[in-house]
Amino acid sequence: MSIKQLPSTFRKLVVNQLSKSFRDVVSIKEVQMPKPAAGEVLVKNRFVGINASDINFTAGKYDPSVKPPFDCGFEALGEIVDIGSDTKLSVGQSVMYMVHGAFAEFKIVSASKVLPVPYLGSEFLPLLVSGLTASISLDQVGCIKSGETVLVTAAAGGTGQFAVQWAKHVGCHVIGTCSSDEKVEFLKSIGCDRPINYKKESVKDVLKTEFPNGIDVIYESVGGEMFETCLNSLALKGRLIIIGFITQYHSEKPLEVKPDLPRKLLTKSASLRGFFLLHYFSHLPEYINKLIALLMKKEIKSFVFPSTFTGLEMIPDAVESLYKQTGHGKIVVELNAEK
Repeated sequence: MSIKQLPSTFRKLVVNQLSKSFRDVVSIKEVQMPKPAAGEVLVKNRFVGINASDINFTAGKYDPSVKPPFDCGFEALGEIVDIGSDTKLSVGQSVMYMVHGAFAEFKIVSASKVLPVPYLGSEFLPLLVSGLTASISLDQVGCIKSGETVLVTAAAGGTGQFAVQWAKHVGCHVIGTCSSDEKVEFLKSIGCDRPINYKKESVKDVLKTEFPNGIDVIYESVGGEMFETCLNSLALKGRLIIIGFITQYHSEKPLEVKPDLPRKLLTKSASLRGFFLLHYFSHLPEYINKLIALLMKKEIKSFVFPSTFTGLEMIPDAVESLYKQTGHGKIVVELNAEK
């Protein structure tokens, strides 16, 4: 049974052609309200998360075989408003999920893919894609240990904030790059030992002067020149985790592989390690429970980018805002706001 009568239709965001120009290729479509089948729930989305890879998804980079039109959006948090048979979940329960097609007012989701949260708070949503990417990659791919030095690029962003805090939680010395003095203060507030405003200081010079033995683990999401600086700053047996390369997402040029890359890794017994969250889903229950517990105990903080992004119409603005680097925290859009 539903809490109240549901509308007969709802709206969702649809990709009409393949392109990295998110705003130009999406539109709002009104569709019939579905009924959840056995093992499914219907979620009324309250918050949806914005990710750098949203433009990779609209460009068909995640699945080259995909043909428009298709739904978009990776993650949402909301309230269960209807359930199918064979589910232990309840109407009225607050949940979040990571399923393609999250940019919608309502979404049918397999009960096995929803994660209950204590209440309908936007602060839980950043734990999903952003928090899980940081915690799982640093542990399972970066193999961080207490006492090691960790560098986080784009440290004040949606996932960077969690990489900083997770590394500190493990007992590491953390360096974080950012683009403003305001972000420097933010990074200090979440425990970053050495914030670097790359617009005022040379990251290369700071790392060379203050960390002459190199960096043990690097959490890299920027790409381009920053990637080269990181690569050259690795310590012996250092690990560089690639979780993205945001500066190159809009480029149509193919990524270049430097001819001296093998030599640089070999001479330091260092390694370059990619991380894609979908390949580590078996770790999701363990880490999301850890993150929620740490948040509830106030041992980590979850920052949502302060904004007034509300409604499906504002999602293109939110995506563009992410690339403007204007603030700190995770960008979230509110849907179905209570009147």
